[in-house]
Amino acid sequence: MNFRRGSRNGEPEINLIPLIDVVLVIIIFLMLTTTFSRVSGLEIRLPTAEPESAEAVANEIAVVVTAAGEVLVDGQPVSGRDVGATAAALAKAGARAAGAQRPPVVVINADARTAHQRVIDVMQAAQQAGLAHITFATQTPLE
Repeated sequence: MNFRRGSRNGEPEINLIPLIDVVLVIIIFLMLTTTFSRVSGLEIRLPTAEPESAEAVANEIAVVVTAAGEVLVDGQPVSGRDVGATAAALAKAGARAAGAQRPPVVVINADARTAHQRVIDVMQAAQQAGLAHITFATQTPLE
């Protein structure tokens, strides 16, 4: 049975519309799955350590964080372990160093085995005390 009307000897026809549709879908798929590299907008100055001893700065506040998590501000232990107590001690030390021409610098000297959270707490306490300049003490590796 032949249900087709017309002749069978016609020329074959190439339809480009489905080909264009497939190419567009592939292009859209590639655009959606491509990852773009993003440059961070955060500028970070990494600390450098020099083997020579640097000059002592007159208006620096030395903060020591021990391996047990105890905090000492200018050699005086902080009574509480919370951020507020550390901020109060830093504000008191900052008031003593406020007479200098330059703003005081908080130098954080943390033990290598100190919990990272304690160092972050000291940084947050310095922010609460209004001390914007923070640096970290380093030492040269032993060979």
